[in-house]
Amino acid sequence: MAITPRFTRTAAIVAVGAVSAFGLAACSSGDSGESSAGGDPVTIEYLHRLPDGEGMTPTSEIVERWNADHPDIQVKATKFDGKSSDMILKLETDVKAGNGPCLAQTGYSEVPQLFVKGLLQDVADEAKKYEDDFSAGAFSGMKVGDAIVGLPQDTGPLVYFYNEAEFTALGLDAPKTLDDLTADSATATAAGKYVTAFTPDEAQNWLSAQSAAAGDTWFTTAGDEWKVDAEGDGSERVAAFWQGLLDSKQTLATERWGEGFTAALNDGSLIGHVGAAWEAGFLLDSLDGTPAEGQWRVAQLPDFGAGAMSGPDGGSGVSVMKGCEHPAEAMEFNAWFNTQVDDLASQGLVVAAKGDVETPEKMLRQFGGQDVLAELGTATENLNPDFPYAPGFSTLSKMNETAAAAVAGTATVADIFTTAQDTAVASLKDLGLPVAE
Repeated sequence: MAITPRFTRTAAIVAVGAVSAFGLAACSSGDSGESSAGGDPVTIEYLHRLPDGEGMTPTSEIVERWNADHPDIQVKATKFDGKSSDMILKLETDVKAGNGPCLAQTGYSEVPQLFVKGLLQDVADEAKKYEDDFSAGAFSGMKVGDAIVGLPQDTGPLVYFYNEAEFTALGLDAPKTLDDLTADSATATAAGKYVTAFTPDEAQNWLSAQSAAAGDTWFTTAGDEWKVDAEGDGSERVAAFWQGLLDSKQTLATERWGEGFTAALNDGSLIGHVGAAWEAGFLLDSLDGTPAEGQWRVAQLPDFGAGAMSGPDGGSGVSVMKGCEHPAEAMEFNAWFNTQVDDLASQGLVVAAKGDVETPEKMLRQFGGQDVLAELGTATENLNPDFPYAPGFSTLSKMNETAAAAVAGTATVADIFTTAQDTAVASLKDLGLPVAE
């Protein structure tokens, strides 16, 4: 995700005004960045949702290395076991009570609303010291107007996953354009295969990311007002593409997180997928030990009409929470932690930091020796640099309902983007923010 120069101080003023309107007087315990009195070590609390699964470098182990080398800045990392939305509720409660952590993992789409609610601290001066260590698109995900609230950790650009062996058998190459993908869909369907899946339960992030890949910008500011345009030329191209596949029954219409997707993957009928880069960490797990192990590859997203561009589907950063007493020290750890690229990659993350990342053995095995993380790194660099989110983006989950109706034939794919437009405008107004009509 990126925030453009057009999304400048005006938006920040709008956001600050909203904080007053909400009456959320988030306290700050001092922004000096100085060590605690008497030379005692500074303690920084970090709340995260990293998986810490088998074969991964545990977050605790990474933090232990920092603590051993930085006796004056000690970090206590706590894993939150639960949904992202539950963690956000906890953060809001704790920050208002004055006992929130200094650092917390926050999704890019959550950042603007958290800032509007007065839960995040502007640490732009500190953040700019580390800007060159991260990809531009990812770094912009931590901006709200002129404010910068932390540093990026991982990204979720859309890419194209495909079974190379099955494609070769059908005489197909990885699609370069939407026209290629349309033609491949017809060829594959004739052979009882699908090279895409239309996943209504992911519509909010998945289709908005495709609009970004098609060159659209949904949220800008005009004067002192927000402007919403979720039905632009890019969205129209995306809608026409998927509507054509649904009408011709040349895409697998199934929920991404339902049994149908995995079943089609396992039986070999699904041989291609437009998905988020972070799916590479687990997409092919069910194929381990089967003849299909090692047959899949990852490629750049086909051209949706804006050239070599991808769109953001997920990803998160580490924000400095309001009330953090030692933001400079917190940001020093933040920058160090998020540049431990191989450790974070072991967690299945597509890291936001620049530099070569070693593709884990599991990915090498599942993707036939391909340097997957290098390919995903290219996708990160290709993120649309002009696709900010807005406060209230979470309410656009209504897109999923309209997408389900599109699968059922009671709505169109274009209606999904109309839902996004109408819901976004209503949400901003509900938050007390002015919206240009």
